[in-house]
Amino acid sequence: MIFNCDTLDLRAFLALMELGNFHRAAETLNISQPALSRRIQKLEAAVGAQLFERTTRQVAPTAVGRELTPLVRRLLDEFDTSLFSFRDMGMRRGGLVTMACLPTAAFYFLPAVIRDFNEEFPNIRFRILDLTANDGLHAVSRGEVEFGINFLGGASAELDFLPLVDDPFVLAALKDHPLMAMNEVRWSDLQSYRLITVDRSSGNRTLMDSALARSNLQMKWFYETTHLSTSLGLVEAGLGISVLPRLATPFKEHPILTTRPLVSPSISRTIGVVSRRGANVSPPAQHFIEMLTNQWRYHR
Repeated sequence: MIFNCDTLDLRAFLALMELGNFHRAAETLNISQPALSRRIQKLEAAVGAQLFERTTRQVAPTAVGRELTPLVRRLLDEFDTSLFSFRDMGMRRGGLVTMACLPTAAFYFLPAVIRDFNEEFPNIRFRILDLTANDGLHAVSRGEVEFGINFLGGASAELDFLPLVDDPFVLAALKDHPLMAMNEVRWSDLQSYRLITVDRSSGNRTLMDSALARSNLQMKWFYETTHLSTSLGLVEAGLGISVLPRLATPFKEHPILTTRPLVSPSISRTIGVVSRRGANVSPPAQHFIEMLTNQWRYHR
């Protein structure tokens, strides 16, 4: 019944049938309205009948259009099912996912997602570059990895940024520290204590200092480290308190450390998936990103 058409023509037909509006259907398909019209016209030529009645206010299906709808839906369902079946077969044979990940996400959160992924696809290998925010962006831009997990990249014209979660900065200290008696801590409350932070080359430090400057606050840091994990080690040793993203803190109950929200101001970073604009990631990487998105949505 249907000749000289492709799956995009069928998806255009189904979107217009379901939405009843060229503008909304074109937006859903991420194409222009003229391109949508051409696809509908191509399908009508293949069928040999008009599928929609067009007026200035609405689009209504013809009798042929209504009759065609269940057939198109079944064809697309069968196509998508077959496509995913072939994709899963390939993924179960093996593959490689390459990513650049912030050390804060790589240390605590990422292993749990990889474990769940490998339970479903045990033959997929991972290459993880745990890099700073700037270095991670460069790795994605140069094509060294398929995608990155970062809090930078949203302003780049060459990269796509898919937001995943807001990651607030929190106070980390020993459980018996006086500030831990509060439900939340103001930045001004930290002035009397020795503070531990990462050095100025860190994107986290730049973000934090900029936000504090907008609130006319300047903190006096006593210890500076290169890595956030070192900051936590100094806190564990009782040398001071540290401000760091919540993702950099242990997920499970820690024997001696705990955290508190920091307010006045509240500062956070948006963690997301960064990829090269227009580039296609491999099926294993795409599936992992989908799993990452779903699990992070319910994280903490």
